[in-house]
Amino acid sequence: MADEFEWIKSIAPVKHFNDNVQVGIGDDAAIISNDSNRETIVTVDTMVEDIHFKRRTMPLQAIGHKALTANLSDIAAMGGMPRYYLVSIAVPKQGWSQQEITDIYGGLHALAEKWHVDLIGGDTVSTSQKLVLTVTVIGTIESGRRLLRANAKEGDVVFMTGPAGMAAYGLAELLDKGLKANENTTISPFIRAHQYPEPQIEAGRLLAESKMRIALNDISDGLAHEAKEIAEASGVNITIDWDKLSLSKQMAKYALEKQMDWVLYGGEDFHLIGTVSKENSVQLANTFKTNGLSFHVIGDVVKGEGRVYIHHNGKKEPAKKAGYHHF
Repeated sequence: MADEFEWIKSIAPVKHFNDNVQVGIGDDAAIISNDSNRETIVTVDTMVEDIHFKRRTMPLQAIGHKALTANLSDIAAMGGMPRYYLVSIAVPKQGWSQQEITDIYGGLHALAEKWHVDLIGGDTVSTSQKLVLTVTVIGTIESGRRLLRANAKEGDVVFMTGPAGMAAYGLAELLDKGLKANENTTISPFIRAHQYPEPQIEAGRLLAESKMRIALNDISDGLAHEAKEIAEASGVNITIDWDKLSLSKQMAKYALEKQMDWVLYGGEDFHLIGTVSKENSVQLANTFKTNGLSFHVIGDVVKGEGRVYIHHNGKKEPAKKAGYHHF
């Protein structure tokens, strides 16, 4: 089958029947206008047992937490605030107890409580296969504030709101050692980054409230892949400077190739990657610092046609076509 993201493009409708559809398939979430002051953001994400999570590496509450995080992260990448969510779960007829399903919902509820997101509906069905958890989140954004992937321009700088690769490294340790990996306090922050990632809603709101021209994406499928989505949507090239990426001492112990796999192609960090003019980046860095949030410039936007390059040791090479793909 064709590449997953090319396939999604092929099934996207060429027109909308409702004039209030402002953004459809092709960005982090859809946007529907309500009135002159506010727009509605809608996003959906599905997690499948043994594809997106394994029971031997994920506590039950972490499954629910991560499922909601993936959706809240899409809202953050648009600069919005989450308001409501719906949950659909397909439970295998054997292998899962009612208490275990309740624990998954416990993870959903705990994160929803933190961000004041209301559960307003859903569906529960049985299946003969693996557990499937689908979450839909509805949020809002002030009219004219939405942050799209297509906003990057030549001369911008590329920024991130946190380190990449921690979740991928944490998963590698979990696959090797199972849940016992969390007993090692040195790597427990990486385990938590994989099991309980935090959506960057506050960062997204600061970016939206700045009223600056900002392109934005969340790092779900890998840093290089998310940068490429911005580059393609904006019709530019992006260069990521490896030496500007925040890398932990623990990960630095490994071979460079392994580090790059985790940082550039690992995914599921759910930090934000974006572009902004060089002049405005200084103001944003100060605003983020004042609010106790991370903001790191990691590269540049140059003239091009949708490609991503990695600069390291004086050489600039194209990023691999990697990241998470279902097809």
